[in-house]
Amino acid sequence: MAHTDERHIIAAIDQGTTSTRVLLFGTEPRLCVLASASKEFPQYFPVTGHVEHDPEEIWASVVECLATAMEKARVAPEQIASLGITNQRETVVAWNVRSGKAYGNAIVWQDGRGVGACQAKAAEHEKGIFRYADKTGLPLVPYFSASKLAWMLEHIPGLRKDAEEGIAVAGTIDAYLVWRLSGQHVTDITNASRTLLANIHTGAWDPELCADWNVPMRMLPRILCSVGNFGVCGPHSPLPGVMIGGVLGDQQAALFGQACFHAGDMKNTYGTGCFLLMNTGTSAVQSKHGLLTTVAYQLPNAPPVYALEGSVAIAGAAVTWLRDGLHCIDSAKEVEVLANSVPDSDGVTFVPAFNGLLAPHWRADARGLLIGLTRGTTVAHVARATLEAVACQSKDVLDAMMADARHVLPTLAEDIAHRPLRVDGGMSVNNLMLQIQADVLQGTVVRQVITETTALGAAFAAGLACGRWTSLEELSHMWEAEATWAPSQTPVQMQRILAPWKAAVQRSIGWSPLSADAASHAATAADGGGGTTSLGSTAEMVMRIAVTVAATGIALLTFRELFAATRSLLRK
Repeated sequence: MAHTDERHIIAAIDQGTTSTRVLLFGTEPRLCVLASASKEFPQYFPVTGHVEHDPEEIWASVVECLATAMEKARVAPEQIASLGITNQRETVVAWNVRSGKAYGNAIVWQDGRGVGACQAKAAEHEKGIFRYADKTGLPLVPYFSASKLAWMLEHIPGLRKDAEEGIAVAGTIDAYLVWRLSGQHVTDITNASRTLLANIHTGAWDPELCADWNVPMRMLPRILCSVGNFGVCGPHSPLPGVMIGGVLGDQQAALFGQACFHAGDMKNTYGTGCFLLMNTGTSAVQSKHGLLTTVAYQLPNAPPVYALEGSVAIAGAAVTWLRDGLHCIDSAKEVEVLANSVPDSDGVTFVPAFNGLLAPHWRADARGLLIGLTRGTTVAHVARATLEAVACQSKDVLDAMMADARHVLPTLAEDIAHRPLRVDGGMSVNNLMLQIQADVLQGTVVRQVITETTALGAAFAAGLACGRWTSLEELSHMWEAEATWAPSQTPVQMQRILAPWKAAVQRSIGWSPLSADAASHAATAADGGGGTTSLGSTAEMVMRIAVTVAATGIALLTFRELFAATRSLLRK
């Protein structure tokens, strides 16, 4: 579809883990953000380890954000040339094509209910968790979609029967949104590549993988490349008549929005989690150092472009925990102010392994660890340790990435080592964190002018589909640096952060969580067996419980149980 003078606006939906954002991009005379809107929605935790979203709440947030953004920009649907969609990956929803209703909540990528199924399948095979890696590029862990969908089919009454009859379908969030907008049941190759059900070399659902997970192939969406016609929004949708021209998973969209179009280009997105991707060209590099092989994007009539990815579960979520769990800050912005008020973390190290560690460790048995505390420790030290934790997790991933690059891209390895790391995501507004990142990496960190690069990547794909832009080279010329950070510390000075970090990570691995009863017992002991408490803050209560746990010889207590115990105290 060729663009016209009237249709010069590209819309992008960025459907994330905790909120939905919509951005409207103007393309004349130059690229700019005309308006944006965001809407938070809740996560649900029905039992320990389960994380869910209500699909209707996600859809409502999309509708509201589209309306708000168009109202702000005074834009009508007929002025929009194309729509791009980017989304939280791996999260799965199943719905009835006749009623349009979902079969319960979506199971979120953070959800760990599939761990038993994954462990069982790994135990059956000589390759263990890498049983499916040759086809999928992924380890056999519950992070990906297959175990979630298998759980739905086993536990949701009527779903399997409806799926086998073609009444029930499923997909990642992109597929659900495309269906709600246009009635088409399709997904893109980047989202499909995160399911453990697709072969990343053929770009198709794999019959053997689907059979192993007992997933009917007919319930899965058709796989398309990342740029093209995914459908036209229906007359009753928020954008009637607008073509959906681009779909990418959120991290691939950020790579695309950062114009990382050449082998060796890297970006790091700091959001709820932290995700570092390196373009490896048309080679699907199999990592030997705990990274994922994934599809970066695919253009029409071209082979897929692949990437190595290191996924960190907790980045911005650690700051959220400081706010909502410890209640030691009122907003995320306070972290930078607090951390800047001290020269260092004073020996405090924080490993935010609330639900285990992802790349490059892949240890589901790891748990959160805050260590190095003294009577002199303050909230400021914990805040700084939180920023250091994000930077150190990224370094662990980048070190693994460089080790793989030296092995499989030897001609590029030296050049890659000196390329700047392009950064984006909500947490990238934290200047101190980016300085710590540059120091820890001993490399250059660059932030783009448009920090919403996930939405920008979706807009780039949609713009290519409708003819607003014609080549990747044209997109590259629109990339513009806003700020750059170089190392301010020497490698020797950085060891005061890195050495304790490595030791703390090892301590976090293998921690067995206490039962809820044991946590309650710890809470009772901390309160002297009954009565009321006069502690003045949640943070003080947590410290008191921790001291009691140490004094009574209870060595292993996860943050989840720790705060369950804290809540028990608060109720007294």
